[in-house]
Amino acid sequence: MSADDASEQLDRRLIVATQAGLPLVPRPYHALAEQLGVSAGEVMARLNAMLERGTIRRIGAVPNHYAIGYTANGMSVWDVPDERVEELGARIGALDFVTHAYHRPRALPLWPYNLFAMVHGSSREEVLTKVAQIRELLGADCRASDVLFSTQILKKTGLRIAG
Repeated sequence: MSADDASEQLDRRLIVATQAGLPLVPRPYHALAEQLGVSAGEVMARLNAMLERGTIRRIGAVPNHYAIGYTANGMSVWDVPDERVEELGARIGALDFVTHAYHRPRALPLWPYNLFAMVHGSSREEVLTKVAQIRELLGADCRASDVLFSTQILKKTGLRIAG
């Protein structure tokens, strides 16, 4: 087996071991290392290499918003000028109450929105107040908007591969 094959197999085993989340222990990389029979340094190096290659996009917490009290979750949608959507999206994404913002193509004539931003709150009123802050930030660049409130959690997991 070549070094590349061994690294590829370790990457796969690492993905399988972490696809349901990192171990909830004080030193998760060390726990993974023990499980996989490698060093914690190797686990961190392989994860960094996969991040750099784009094999995995990020390592982060994925909270259950309902469990932490954010029961009113609204996807705000915005119609902004295409030539400014990246800049405006970055500004909205930097707001502490926006968990993710992204650019999507319009589906005219029914769907004029090209910028999406997820806003969480403990009530619909709180979400609408935060959406008003986004509207103020956008100013004249906001040509239309709406808020689509979640009514249930349909999926809260990423891709799963077999071990």
